Amino acid sequence: MSEPIRVILVDDHTLFRKGLAELIERHGRIKVVAMTGNPQEARELIRTHQPDVAVFDLNMPGVDGITLIGELRAEGCTVPILVLTVSDAQEDLAAALRVGARGYLLKDMEPDDVEDALQRAARGETVVAPKMTAKLVNLLDQKEGTPDSLLAQLTQRERQILMHLSRGESNKAIARALDISHDTVKLHVRHILAKLNLSSRVEAAVFAVEHRLTAPRSADGN
Repeated sequence: MSEPIRVILVDDHTLFRKGLAELIERHGRIKVVAMTGNPQEARELIRTHQPDVAVFDLNMPGVDGITLIGELRAEGCTVPILVLTVSDAQEDLAAALRVGARGYLLKDMEPDDVEDALQRAARGETVVAPKMTAKLVNLLDQKEGTPDSLLAQLTQRERQILMHLSRGESNKAIARALDISHDTVKLHVRHILAKLNLSSRVEAAVFAVEHRLTAPRSADGN
């Protein structure tokens, strides 16, 4: 059996985070290595434990989740961070993705769906609550430029990488599939986001799906 995914929970509601920890650990695939309701303590816990995934609430005392994610990214933190919140506001979704959240989940999701999202995030995928998909598409519709004019700016290699992003694949998986370096993939992803006027990999993935630039899956599902 593979090692469980190591997770840190950051939420100022003690009962919620303890209850969530019990629910997502019950199958043995996830281990909550630390949890806190203090955003500043979360910074130290992430440095100490280097978890596979961190889960942040949005509204916390002192420093809100959006600000904390932005600060961590500015400091070079690469740990996948998922927002788990009651807010289904489009502006909160946009803000979270803009500062570098790997996904956006809602607190009314089923525990099994949250557990699945954590496992996908640990594999390098991006995840958004199903209820937020339409709002994410709406965000894309607000971007400047027509889809055709934006896509015309992409090179053939960038189109290939965008298709793989549509499946939520990590940079490492894309590099392996295309037989190129991890750093080369990162550079192409930055160029794709800039050319398409997008803020995150999640938006790029939805853009690709909406415009049918999806990569076919192989026979073994990979």
